[in-house]
Amino acid sequence: MKLDQVLATRTNKTIYKYEDTAVKVFEKGYPKSLILNEALNQSRVEETGLKIPKIQFVGNIDGCWSITMEYIPGKTLSQLMKESPERKDELLELFVDLQIEMHTKKAPLLNKLKDKLVRKIQSVEDLDATTKYELLMRLDSMPKHTKLCHGDFLPSNIIINDAGAYIIDWSHATQGNASGDVATTYLKMKLYYPDLADPYIRLFCKKSDTALQYVQKWLPIVAAQQLLTASNEEKDFLNKWLDVIDYQG
Repeated sequence: MKLDQVLATRTNKTIYKYEDTAVKVFEKGYPKSLILNEALNQSRVEETGLKIPKIQFVGNIDGCWSITMEYIPGKTLSQLMKESPERKDELLELFVDLQIEMHTKKAPLLNKLKDKLVRKIQSVEDLDATTKYELLMRLDSMPKHTKLCHGDFLPSNIIINDAGAYIIDWSHATQGNASGDVATTYLKMKLYYPDLADPYIRLFCKKSDTALQYVQKWLPIVAAQQLLTASNEEKDFLNKWLDVIDYQG
């Protein structure tokens, strides 16, 4: 297998196009358990009926673990937003509608969002014990739901083609409270799509009939767990959201 057409480069991995497949190749030494878990998670999401790339197999290429899946042609929502800024409102509405549809799905074998957040918050070395305790108490008080959550729902992870809209990159998929998923998207939008973040969260809350203040209660929690993999610049941004006093927007 000769891989020379790069689709995307991410931390610890590179995604290639090979014939009618997309091959995600992980760097040497990347934990096998995480790769197998990612493939299993995506396979479980496939069973919901959402439009997503279907897993074909897990393999090993030159000593590196890989996941081969269906290649989805088209443009990302992020590309379309850049190419057609006059369609921004229409495309943002599509983005929100897709997330709301996703949250109607169930994948009962996925890990629980709350459990994942607890593990991550406890692992953040930059947080003192008091802050961790307050964040974990807030997390524990949140209603327990079992909705499908993406964990990295961004315009760059939506591919549009003639067959519709496909959601890609399910490595962070869990089941849990949709507002935790929305809070994660909002913070990442503030970083990577700053002009869209506030219109996004307002539109989501309006269309889903969710109180903005309810989503805001999740912001310190999801900011804390993102500290684990954040760059120094991102850490400066995330630390501003860690105040466990209710955020006022």
